[in-house]
Amino acid sequence: MKSNNSLAGLFVMIGLVFMGLMTPVAVSKFMAGSRTVDVKGLCEREVKADKVIWPISHKTVSNDLPTVTRTLDNNTNTIIAFLKKNGITDEEITIAIPKITDKLAQDYTNGDVGLRYLGKAVVTVSSSDVDKVLAAMGKTSQLINGGITINQDDWNYQPSFRFESLNDIKPEMIAEATANARAAADKFAKDSGSKVGKIKKATQGTFSIEDRDECTPQVKKIRVVTYLTYFIKN
Repeated sequence: MKSNNSLAGLFVMIGLVFMGLMTPVAVSKFMAGSRTVDVKGLCEREVKADKVIWPISHKTVSNDLPTVTRTLDNNTNTIIAFLKKNGITDEEITIAIPKITDKLAQDYTNGDVGLRYLGKAVVTVSSSDVDKVLAAMGKTSQLINGGITINQDDWNYQPSFRFESLNDIKPEMIAEATANARAAADKFAKDSGSKVGKIKKATQGTFSIEDRDECTPQVKKIRVVTYLTYFIKN
């Protein structure tokens, strides 16, 4: 019995010694695996808008309702003729239903409304030929000089420029942002005397599309940031 107990004790002692020898190795591997670096990769590009929505809002006033409707119709036809003269096609033109307001019918009126009827109408251009529409926009003064009141200062009817081909350039931009992130990780590792290992985690940021500036909304700035975590090894 004593011999068995002594043998069992010997095995336990050997096991403890073995665990003691292996523990530093295990801790070393764990610590090495936990060394990481978080980096960001940025990619920015400037592109031309590939879609434009141009609402042309015009209005007229009169005390005679038939005069208001007739003027709106005439002005709409004049605007359409102007657009076609500048290369805009029927498929790119949409005409909204005119809106006529009787000022005397408003609850807040006190009876002194000046000209009674206010008529508004909108002709909208939707085109993928941005340059063609921009050229037409530059000649809008021809309509104003022709007696058409264009609501140029109404923010509800400002041209809208869009970039709808984002999916075509997404892969290239993500690849560039990821490469920039890797370059940042390599520099960190070099400065710390280490090497970059495998990617532990990668997160793609959201793409943002903004006007380059207030004066050229037809030029867009696209931006994406990727977030990566790399393992660092000696």
